[in-house]
Amino acid sequence: MLARHSQRQKRYMHISGVQTVLPDYRYAQAEITEAFSRLTEADHDQLERFHEATGVQYRNLVLPLDDYAKLDSFGRANDIYLEIALDLGERALRGALDKAGVSPRRVDHLVFCSTTGLATPSMDARLLQRVGLRPDVKRVPMFGLGCAAGASGLSRLNDYLRGWPDQVAALVCVELCSLTIQRDDTSISNLVASGLFGDGAAAVVAVGRGQGPEVVATRSRLYSGTEHLMGWQVSERGFHLILDAELTGFVEKVLAGDIRTFLADNGLTPEQVGTWICHPGGPKVIDKIVERLGLEPSALEVTRRSLREHGNMSSVSVLHVLQETRGRPGQPAVLLALGPGFSAELLLLHW
Repeated sequence: MLARHSQRQKRYMHISGVQTVLPDYRYAQAEITEAFSRLTEADHDQLERFHEATGVQYRNLVLPLDDYAKLDSFGRANDIYLEIALDLGERALRGALDKAGVSPRRVDHLVFCSTTGLATPSMDARLLQRVGLRPDVKRVPMFGLGCAAGASGLSRLNDYLRGWPDQVAALVCVELCSLTIQRDDTSISNLVASGLFGDGAAAVVAVGRGQGPEVVATRSRLYSGTEHLMGWQVSERGFHLILDAELTGFVEKVLAGDIRTFLADNGLTPEQVGTWICHPGGPKVIDKIVERLGLEPSALEVTRRSLREHGNMSSVSVLHVLQETRGRPGQPAVLLALGPGFSAELLLLHW
């Protein structure tokens, strides 16, 4: 099977540089729990139980904890998003370019993903000017993919570089989840979210011909009739999280089968995969992936560590896990993320 892969590799992209950037304010989960308890009318003991159940120990936030009381409107939160997202995105993209040994002027295609703020002109246009990319760069802003966007963005870079293998493509994901805080929402989904999501940015630089892990295959999967499982409800106060209690059960029901089918279509089984790069959606989702695929508990340790140390950073998280992963030479790797829709994004990599 690996020989067949090697015949196809030249048509797929190489991941040359990955860089994650975190905001400056870092807090232990207990500090965040206390601060959120003061901001809302949520029952403190219930809030503490939900926060402990996420398995998150630390998170980086874009604001000092006391400043979240000042977010009294969607407009104010979005103004902060515009400023900080641009700064974090710039730092992430410059870091990825440095790691790849690529100058900003060589970038031909730029994809920007985010689901926690709005901008027109889009953030990619602002990044282009800030970082010094050429004015003829082809830009694709992507909104609404949520946690799946990091993996989906990689797939879209791969699509582009298959057609233009001599060019350079870049992906930037920025998610400032803490700015979506809803102080008057004491629903279970909002209480869980207040203990799960963190802030961050990540960028990837990829080339059609070069060094780095190669993308061998990709697949997108949208599950009909599942819009109620995850997403935003938008109001005058901003983004209200939709996070249905049925989500974990649905993942258990369908995801393992789709992963097995994806691998089988590429002549592989889960047992032949040497490295798993999974989005840390939450401890229950991680456990179900391990259980249903029959993986060793340590197979998703980098994913679990990312969740513990930084929380779920939406689209950024799977790229952070990718950065922290050392693939096994000569063995396939699977990168996967889940998001609103409900949807799954799968990539087959080869180191």
